[in-house]
Amino acid sequence: MTRRILARFGLQALSIALAVILWFLVAGQQQAERSLRVALEFQNIPESLEMTGEPPSAVDVRVRGAAGTVAQLRSGDLIVLVDLRSARAGKRLFHLTPAEVTVPHGVTVLHVLPSTVSLQFETSVSKRVPVVPSVEGTPAPGFVIGPVVAAPASVDVIGPESIVQQLSQATTEPVNVNGARARVRDNVTIGLPESMARLRLPRDAIVTVEILPAPVERLVSDVPVTVRGTGHGVRARVSPRQVAVTVSGPGNLVRQLSAQSIPAFVDITGLTRGQYTLAVRFDPTTNYSALAAQPASVRVTIP
Repeated sequence: MTRRILARFGLQALSIALAVILWFLVAGQQQAERSLRVALEFQNIPESLEMTGEPPSAVDVRVRGAAGTVAQLRSGDLIVLVDLRSARAGKRLFHLTPAEVTVPHGVTVLHVLPSTVSLQFETSVSKRVPVVPSVEGTPAPGFVIGPVVAAPASVDVIGPESIVQQLSQATTEPVNVNGARARVRDNVTIGLPESMARLRLPRDAIVTVEILPAPVERLVSDVPVTVRGTGHGVRARVSPRQVAVTVSGPGNLVRQLSAQSIPAFVDITGLTRGQYTLAVRFDPTTNYSALAAQPASVRVTIP
């Protein structure tokens, strides 16, 4: 008797299990529709062109399939491929049809919205621009920033023609010289101020920043003023014959400068007899600078 009861319960449980399985199979065959936001993927862009502006990043795709399959779909399961091999410079329209959508087996694409996308293209060009290092911070008191050099000194950039033609330089990550008392050297990344352009080859630069003693100023008295441009037999008179000159440069050099070593002069080339007021001028020097003369002008008499 007990065995008959157990057998009856076993048959009932099996029937229920089969019914549940059959229900799921039937439900799984029911058709359902759903819209998903799917990313656009561009391919076969001609090497001679650059895509500009803000192209759309995603579109809406309406799909149909088994209810169970459609319910489990994720946006990443679909891909909308846009073939750009026919693109030309300018504004172009591209159709988005169900054929451009890659979907899992058993899923049908009904339509894509929008059905067309507008894309802008420009000719791709390259250009060589100088690398201008960026420096931040302040050296230690008594020191200043001297020459700054980057290696490489220039790089090739590539991008849309309208962007590249406006680029005048590449830059670097900042080199910090805060508190420095001697040369600073750093390996930094080269970048561009315009995101639509790029380096042909990503590169780093070695930037060298010279840290120099701060220049000092000194007023040197009794600097003789010479006359240049005199013709044969002409002896011009200068009044006053000596001036005071403010010079600037490294402290150890400026403190040792003599009045006779500073090249102050007036030029009378092309002038005839008479009296003139002429500005005191200086020959350029490499180690220091002559800033100004007191007085700035002298009287010159040509007999």
